Amino acid sequence: MTSNLDPAIAARLKRSPDGLVPAIAQQYDTGEVLMLGWMDDEALHRTLTTGRCTYWSRSRREYWVKGDTSGHVQHVKSVALDCDADTVLVKVDQVGAACHTGARTCFDVDVLLDK
Repeated sequence: MTSNLDPAIAARLKRSPDGLVPAIAQQYDTGEVLMLGWMDDEALHRTLTTGRCTYWSRSRREYWVKGDTSGHVQHVKSVALDCDADTVLVKVDQVGAACHTGARTCFDVDVLLDK
């Protein structure tokens, strides 16, 4: 699939063998880590240009815009690459739950260590 992602950004990305990069969604004002999704070049392009998080569903093999069916929208505040350009950090204003289970975050149920 061709993408409209800026070629300068696309050239920097280090993708998995299936062409994806992990995308961490974080609440912009509290720092709360909400979820991890996957983006290809087109999903990143859509996220950067629409102001809504777009992910690639590995199970459904299609794009999904967070909140289109649930109403739990992620309004994009900023997007950054990590130092290796192999992970995207999307700071969002999360409306409602981020997790498909209905929880605010995907990381609050199975805590392995909390000091």
